[in-house]
Amino acid sequence: MILVTGAVDAKPETFDELRQLCIDHSVRSRAEPGCRSHNVHVDCEAPLRLVFVERWTDIEALKVHFARADAIGFVKAARRLAASGTRMEILDTTPATL
Repeated sequence: MILVTGAVDAKPETFDELRQLCIDHSVRSRAEPGCRSHNVHVDCEAPLRLVFVERWTDIEALKVHFARADAIGFVKAARRLAASGTRMEILDTTPATL
């Protein structure tokens, strides 16, 4: 499984627009093949920060996701609305059981 985490900080005046853009992107992404989950959250300690947590079946599904025109458009729009650069980490994981 591939785990993706990311964050973007909004400006106070762009937060609502950026939050809706992120929600729309998450909903759209969940319908893609290979997407196990795709959610955006507001950081409780930094209320202008939107945090993504995504799970993908494999790296190929994620590559297809990143290549989609709507995903590319989302990144461009999010960067335009952001207070600073975006952050992302991609991890290849193996689920553990305890």
